[in-house]
Amino acid sequence: MSASGGTKAIVAALAANLAIAVAKFVAFLFSGSSSMLAESVHSLADSGNQALLLVGGKKAQREATPQHPFGYGRERYIYAFLVSIVLFSVGGMFAIYEGYEKIKHPHEIDHWYWPVGVLVFAIIAETFSFRTAIKESNTVRGKKSWKEFVRHAKAPELPVVLLEDLGALVGLVLALGGVSLALLTGDGVWDGIGTLCIGVLLIIIALVLAAETKSLLLGEAAGIEDIQNIEAAVVDGATVTGIIHMRTLHLGPEELLVAAKIAVRHDGTATEIAAAIDAAESRIRQAVPIARVIYLEPDIYSETEATKGPDPQATPGGPAHPTAGH
Repeated sequence: MSASGGTKAIVAALAANLAIAVAKFVAFLFSGSSSMLAESVHSLADSGNQALLLVGGKKAQREATPQHPFGYGRERYIYAFLVSIVLFSVGGMFAIYEGYEKIKHPHEIDHWYWPVGVLVFAIIAETFSFRTAIKESNTVRGKKSWKEFVRHAKAPELPVVLLEDLGALVGLVLALGGVSLALLTGDGVWDGIGTLCIGVLLIIIALVLAAETKSLLLGEAAGIEDIQNIEAAVVDGATVTGIIHMRTLHLGPEELLVAAKIAVRHDGTATEIAAAIDAAESRIRQAVPIARVIYLEPDIYSETEATKGPDPQATPGGPAHPTAGH
């Protein structure tokens, strides 16, 4: 996980959320603000989520076993999916319930300086955490937009922390708005409305995280750039003349499986073909270091099959080439 820059961002978010959760809960005890209670539960849920991400990263480092021959790299996806469930249930649903109760039974906020002071402190702390997540993400996202980075990142930790921190900052602004309106108007309903908005925000973020981590759990192919690099590395122009079809699959964020049927010259000897396959595997690992599990199947190039065009079963994991085997 350290290779993806996720650990530093998670630890920063965990430290910030623990401090903020305690401060928010103290402010709730003194003021009775439902927004503060919802925000304290939100920060507590976020702290638990960061702990889940750290546990998932640790478990994913276990060595492969006969029962799990491809290792445990995808365990990080499972724990990231659990984060979305916690955020939805503990954070979002609780905030909606608390907001509904406050709107139904409003009361004035006591000791206004507690919630306002804590919210300002929380915004500063969350900004620090969010800044750390952005800085770590910038080292790996390259030229991708933020939307593309969240949607296509293979390591789940940074997108999860980014969305959590963004949700936390927006939630704090909503809480501050609700508390401020309640203080200005003397009507506690505004505090409840702010709490409801926080709940809706958390549920939306949880659904986005669930959708993205579900895709990773089902198994995603390599990115377009990695696929192109693999294709270029396979063909040597001498013994290996083309790719008949290819499939890729992420076994984890930093581990890629590559399986391909490659076209070889019909007059090549078994020794020459075996050497060509070994050389192709070496070139693939050099071009895409995360390609750690590689299976290459040689086949004889067939001009007749080639004229039929690309393999109709090709997927984004490996577009077929106009070469075919028997």
